[in-house]
Amino acid sequence: MPDPVTLVAVGGLLGLTAHLARRYFEFAKAVVDVVLGVVALVLFGPLMGLCAVLIKWSDGGPVIYTQIRVGKGGRLFRLYKMRTMYVDAESRTGAVWARHRDPRILPMCRWMRLSHVDELPQLINVIKGEMSLVGPRPERPEILDELEKVYPDVRRRLAVRPGITGLAQVTNGYDTSVEGFRHKLRCDLEYIERRRWSLEIRILAATLSKFHDRSAK
Repeated sequence: MPDPVTLVAVGGLLGLTAHLARRYFEFAKAVVDVVLGVVALVLFGPLMGLCAVLIKWSDGGPVIYTQIRVGKGGRLFRLYKMRTMYVDAESRTGAVWARHRDPRILPMCRWMRLSHVDELPQLINVIKGEMSLVGPRPERPEILDELEKVYPDVRRRLAVRPGITGLAQVTNGYDTSVEGFRHKLRCDLEYIERRRWSLEIRILAATLSKFHDRSAK
C-alpha cells in the first residue's frame, strides 16, 4: 500500500494537471483533437475506402466533395466531405438547405448521410487545425449572411473553432430553414459559454447514437 507522502504527491499532481487542463483548455483541446483525429482517421480508413468504392460505382464522379465554410474568427477554409450527391447538384439552385429524402443524393450513398460517415473526411480538417471534434457546425458564407439578417448575434458562433459534432447536433439534428436555426443557435451559444471537458465528453458520447440518425437528410 502506498505511503501517505506518495498519496499526497500523486493527488497533488493530479490536481495540478486538472487545474492546468482547465486553464489551458484551448491548447489542450487542440492537442486532443489532433491526437484523436489521427487515431480516428486510421480506424475509419477502411470504412472510408468502402464509401469511396461505392461513390465511384454510383456515377464515376469524384469521391471527395469540398465546400468553403466559415471558421473561427470568420476565416474561410475548405471543408472535406464524402460526395453523396450527384455531380454539380447545386449548379442550378446554388446553396440550399437540406430537405427530407433530398433528391440530389445518390441512392447508393443515402446510408452515408443517415450514419454521418460522409463527414469522416473532416478529420483532416481537424488535424489541420481548421476544425475541432466538438464545436458549432461551420456554415457556408452565403448561408451565414442569410442567417445574420434574422439572427444578428449568429457570428458569436465564430468565437471558437467549428466542430464535426456539437451540442446542437446531438440535441436537435439537422436545421432545414432560417426559422428552424433558432434552436441550433441557442445550443451553440450555450456550448460556447459552458465549455469544459465534461461537456466535451458528453457530446462525443451522444454522437455515437447519431450513427443511425433518422433526422438526417
